[in-house]
Amino acid sequence: MRSESVQALVDVGKSWLGTSHRQAPVRDVVRSVRNGLASLFGLPDGWEIVLGNGGSTAFWDIATFGLIERQSQHLVFGEFSSKFAAAAAQIDAPELIESAPGTHPLPIPRDEVDVYALTHNETSTGVAMTLTRPAGSAGLVVVDATSAAGGLRWAPSEVDVYYFAPQKCFSSDGGLWIAACSPAAIERIERIKATSRWCPASLDLSIALDNSRLDQTYNTPALATLFLLDQQLQWMHAGGGLEFAASRSDESASILYGWAEKASYATPFVADPAQRSSVVGTIDLDAVDAPTVSNVLRDNGVVDTDSYRKLGRNQLRIGMFPSIDPSDVEALTQCIDWVVERLT
Repeated sequence: MRSESVQALVDVGKSWLGTSHRQAPVRDVVRSVRNGLASLFGLPDGWEIVLGNGGSTAFWDIATFGLIERQSQHLVFGEFSSKFAAAAAQIDAPELIESAPGTHPLPIPRDEVDVYALTHNETSTGVAMTLTRPAGSAGLVVVDATSAAGGLRWAPSEVDVYYFAPQKCFSSDGGLWIAACSPAAIERIERIKATSRWCPASLDLSIALDNSRLDQTYNTPALATLFLLDQQLQWMHAGGGLEFAASRSDESASILYGWAEKASYATPFVADPAQRSSVVGTIDLDAVDAPTVSNVLRDNGVVDTDSYRKLGRNQLRIGMFPSIDPSDVEALTQCIDWVVERLT
């Protein structure tokens, strides 16, 4: 989080925190967030920004109830891309297309598939994929973009639902999900709602859509999350929009991967440079224990360089979100070199 955003929250805290989410101060910020995201992503006419409580984990259940009609196809290439598939398996028999961690598969057009579930950035492995609509398919393209949104480029023409939580590139906090929805996705939401399919109100995408059109959420949201998100959007727009934000992450990624390729003890985990993420970098270490390196860094105030626990590799995982100054990534690589030199 940028210190300016945190200070702005402190400055308005007594008049903001605890405010009713149905009153003008909060609805004004929700409106600013919805307009800011639509502008940042360059959404065409007819697209809508929908939001609700619960984060991306909740949205997997929401999409299962409110977007899949018959069958979904899921690209599975890490921990997070597997979770929507697990949720969808409760109501249909989803098709899974898998690849080894450190790579990503591609969707396959199928007449029977009405939702293609893609992941823009697999946070657990540091793999990013270019979003492309399956040729000739009429199914919706539904993209998990939690660690990618705001830091990676994408084209609305290739996507129907682009959903995320704001605690990564948008330097906010948890407890909120946001989905950019195309006209085709809106039509799907409304069509499923008109059927007899049961859905809990808290997971009803049509209720979230109705409330979002009023610039509010169905239940009270985390107001600090909304405020910090709005602050980040203002900063991104002031800098030049998505291209500005993505370029900062690109610069950080160039520094990190360039360092790893030169270091005698480090190697980028993702072998194909075209699939390496610019927002989450994974670096394998040789001849030195990565958890020990992370612990020494943490003891000295450099936190959260640990690998994803279930991946089980001797590696560091580095965030390169737009708020992070590329010079700090450069400084981090120097810190890692300093620690490793004294451990080996």
